[in-house]
Amino acid sequence: MTDRPGLPAPATDTAIRHENWEGRDLSGDRHHRVALLDVDFDDTTGDGAVFDECTFRDCSFSGATLTNAAFTNCAFVNCRFFGVRLTGCKLVGSTFNRCSFTALTVEGGDWSFVALPGANLQKSEFRDVRMRECDLTGARLQESVLRSVDLSGAWLAQANLSEADLRGSDLAAVDPTSTTLRGAVVDLQQAVVLARALGVEVRSDD
Repeated sequence: MTDRPGLPAPATDTAIRHENWEGRDLSGDRHHRVALLDVDFDDTTGDGAVFDECTFRDCSFSGATLTNAAFTNCAFVNCRFFGVRLTGCKLVGSTFNRCSFTALTVEGGDWSFVALPGANLQKSEFRDVRMRECDLTGARLQESVLRSVDLSGAWLAQANLSEADLRGSDLAAVDPTSTTLRGAVVDLQQAVVLARALGVEVRSDD
């Protein structure tokens, strides 16, 4: 139920509706092909929860703190992520549509092939995260932190990275002519990569 053209929603076999899981410890929970509709995940915690090919619609994750959780090939539609901290979590192949993100913190983990087109991720933090071929087309990442993030093959056309801290991240996929980088912080090696992307020849002093 991603509503994103070309990406079918995962088929679900069962549904959980209108439940309050606030403060629940999700450690060891395993869910496969489940539709979770209007479920309250606020302040949930836990280590190692697994959600595979699940659909989350109208769910709230405010204050959730999850470690080593897996949300693989899941769809998130109209969900709220306020003050969420994810450590070492795997979200490979998941899609986000019409979701809100405020004070999101992600440390480690694998977000490869995640679809976040047009997402408002301003002031979010991503550190040491694998985001290969992540779809960030048109994403708003102003004043965000993306430190030591693997963005190889990522889609960043029309993304706004103004005043973002990008140090240590792989910027080979960034096209400076289609991605806004005003005020972004990069290291010297990244500056060379961006200069070459603009067709500038970088030489050391003779």
